[in-house]
Amino acid sequence: MSAPKMHIKVTAWRQSGPDAPGAFKDYDVNDVSPDMSFLEMLDTLNERLIENNEEPIAFDHDCREGICGSCGMMINGVPHGPERGTATCQLHMRKFNDNAHITVEPFRAAAFTINKDLSVDRSALDRIVEAGGYITAPTGSAPDANLIPVPKAVSDTAMDAAQCIGCGACVAACPNSAAQLFTSAKLAHLNLLPQGQAERWDRTIDMVETMEMYFGSCTNFRECEAACPKEISVDFIAMLNKDYVKSQLKQRRLAGQVFP
Repeated sequence: MSAPKMHIKVTAWRQSGPDAPGAFKDYDVNDVSPDMSFLEMLDTLNERLIENNEEPIAFDHDCREGICGSCGMMINGVPHGPERGTATCQLHMRKFNDNAHITVEPFRAAAFTINKDLSVDRSALDRIVEAGGYITAPTGSAPDANLIPVPKAVSDTAMDAAQCIGCGACVAACPNSAAQLFTSAKLAHLNLLPQGQAERWDRTIDMVETMEMYFGSCTNFRECEAACPKEISVDFIAMLNKDYVKSQLKQRRLAGQVFP
């Protein structure tokens, strides 16, 4: 026997372009299955808007499997919604009560300009990765898996950091619109491994300084950790700060300003 259908009232942010004025608009969505994902509920709403010759609500999505991170939006004031460790595409309507009133808006941060409605431009995060989130050494084909010994604790921690999907929820949740959690995760998954050591210190400076061009600074609210759909720990921010101090000292030594 199928679960009873739900009625949902959606208050969505509507904005036709980056420079256009925006406002909230109310919609009623009937016959919502509790087994629908949040994005499927928006799809249902958009189908009805199109049938009525109205403009559908624009939002970003791709994989719908919690991998790509493009689906991020604020749901009742919380990035990705009320369920911890879950991207918007993995949030199901059974997490809401029948006749629930849900407010949906885009991620708010100075670095995230609104493209349209719930869609934002998160390319500032790409600039951080472009600054150093890679290894330039031409290593040739992949070596045998066991050729470079890596302690299990190190590989596990690097994989924990590599889970970051770049959705920007950490930025949206932070009162300062800081991107330290994102940057620290991207740094850690390379800085912890043997292959990343050759460029570790330059990478750290380049990525942190690029981050500071676009985003605010961390003041340890820890909202980022709570909002992250992959539950990435703020411990990585501590690692970032430690590596950044070390990288500055190493640069000064190389310049002859500080003696070993």
